[in-house]
Amino acid sequence: MVKGGPGGSGRRRGQGELEAQVLVVLRQAAGARTAGWVQERLGGDLAYTTVITILTRLYAKGAVSRERAGRSFEWTAVADEAGLAALRMRKVLDGEADREAVLASFVTGLSPHDERLLRDLLAQEPGEAED
Repeated sequence: MVKGGPGGSGRRRGQGELEAQVLVVLRQAAGARTAGWVQERLGGDLAYTTVITILTRLYAKGAVSRERAGRSFEWTAVADEAGLAALRMRKVLDGEADREAVLASFVTGLSPHDERLLRDLLAQEPGEAED
């Protein structure tokens, strides 16, 4: 069970943290799950409406899929935490007029290790996975 908020760690979780926690819970599930199931796994301190809001945001970002189940939905994770971070990065980039300047600024701010990693990833053939 993921803890946080009242009855948990005593602190308020941010939207990004909640999204990541919901993805973790859904990725651990064997198949599609309801919002109520997700709420139970996250801990009783989180309102059902908050879980629905987070799931709906993740759906809009393409991080989860949903199928109608009666009057509600069953949800399935289609992205992991890295995928969610990549979706966020793309959203920020898409919101900027000068993509080249944003990317250049991002790359020049990378550590030498991260820059090498990025160069290695860019040099890979499409679909090629690193071992």
